[in-house]
Amino acid sequence: MVSLWGSKNGDDQHDEADSAPNEENSQRQLRQSREADERTRLLPPRNDGYLDPDDPAVSPYNLFSVRAVRYVCILFLIISFLWWVLLLVAIFVSPPMMHSRGSGFFDFSFTTLTVGNLLIGLLFFSTPSKAMEISSLVIAALLLLDMIIILAVQRLRSEEGWVGMASVIWATVMALYNVMSDRVVAWGKQEEEERLTGRKETRRTLREWCAVLTATVIMIIMIVITIFLTATLILRSRDATLKPPGERYYVDGDKYKLHLACVGNITFDAHGRKIPTVLIEAGELPFEDTMDDWVYNSYQNGTIDRYCYYDRPGFAWSDNAPSPHSAGMTSDALSEALARAGEEGPWVLVSAGVGSIYSRIFSSRHVRDVHGLFLIDGLHEDLLHRIASPSRGFILWGRGIISPLGYDRLFGAIFQGRTREDRVYGKSAYQAGKFIKAKLQENLVAGSLTKNEVSQARNIQTPNTPLVVVSSGIEVRRDNEWEQKQKDLTKLTGNLISWDVINRAPHQVWLTYEGRTILEKRLGELVQLQ
Repeated sequence: MVSLWGSKNGDDQHDEADSAPNEENSQRQLRQSREADERTRLLPPRNDGYLDPDDPAVSPYNLFSVRAVRYVCILFLIISFLWWVLLLVAIFVSPPMMHSRGSGFFDFSFTTLTVGNLLIGLLFFSTPSKAMEISSLVIAALLLLDMIIILAVQRLRSEEGWVGMASVIWATVMALYNVMSDRVVAWGKQEEEERLTGRKETRRTLREWCAVLTATVIMIIMIVITIFLTATLILRSRDATLKPPGERYYVDGDKYKLHLACVGNITFDAHGRKIPTVLIEAGELPFEDTMDDWVYNSYQNGTIDRYCYYDRPGFAWSDNAPSPHSAGMTSDALSEALARAGEEGPWVLVSAGVGSIYSRIFSSRHVRDVHGLFLIDGLHEDLLHRIASPSRGFILWGRGIISPLGYDRLFGAIFQGRTREDRVYGKSAYQAGKFIKAKLQENLVAGSLTKNEVSQARNIQTPNTPLVVVSSGIEVRRDNEWEQKQKDLTKLTGNLISWDVINRAPHQVWLTYEGRTILEKRLGELVQLQ
């Protein structure tokens, strides 16, 4: 008979024996779960009710004021970008009421700087830094100086117009807004850290340090650009003090001014007829630095009694004209300036290079007043494609965009001793934004409007007008097409006085003694023809 008590004791022993391995397994699993790995927290969880500093909920965007500053910054960026696009279009086609008498490249540069400033502020909006704030303050101070210079110097104020003044003022305000937004975000970040984590966070993540470094490098580049802009403006204000010979006259509905000067007195021949005034049309560069010496020498030695010259729009003391602008428009502007100055002719037109295109158009529109044509290695209308090539236009546009930096003009002024005269009409004149804009305008319409105008001028030109052609021997030998077109220019009228090819003369024929001698001789003969 089996004892009930013995059976119970045996079952208990059996249960204890079964539970022992289970307890050992549980303890082993517990020890394993407590072993540290890469996911184990180094600090115990906080029990003070605050969030961890790395929690995404700790953000300055929690504050409405920070979000509002960001939305306003986006709005300003959109406005600035639209203004930037409008100014880009205005370089090629001037919208109504937006023409500036300067190049238009400075206001474009200020707006580009504004767009870049706002874009950097938005990209690094959530990572404010002291370097960013100081950089923005430096840019704002430099732009404020630029604004003062433009508003204080009358010549700069008139050249930039309301478009340029609005652009620099807007750039200054936006730079100050960037400083303010950086401080607001820094304040909001601190407020949220103290409210949600209990303390201000002083450390940065690697990503934040990279953002700060990138923003600082970009801002330093922008500071350098702004310094160049300011230095170039100072040079321009210095050049504005150089007084022009002659006068500057409003033309084209008072949109811009054209510089015109006359030397000598009106004289009459034995029969009481007025002796023609020589009207000079410069070539690829301003008259004052190219043709002035030999023309003035002709005046001094009595070869001619009187001459007038002018600067095409964008050259020397003349303002830039609205875009697009053709050679015929320049001829009309010259006619208006002559009328305002009280100059009535008759004229003997002397021109060089591309200036021959302008002279021929002027002659066709004043056939009764023009008593002679003198072409010095003139450009033929069939060769206008050389100055109308798209690649040349793109290079001119690129040069114009960077011209406000003025690095070449600053280098010349500091290290090469370039003077105001050099920059206005001399050796460095081709570096000016106004000059580049004039060449770009010439390029844009040379193959269309200008070519049509000069082709019409050839049909209108009277056949009995005396004609003198002087060609560069170097250019004739170098380019067969140029030689053929020079020959064709001798057929512009039926009254060719002479065609001289100066053997060793370059394109600027007057640079050689033989060329200058022939030019003065032929000019005297042409003026004396009545």
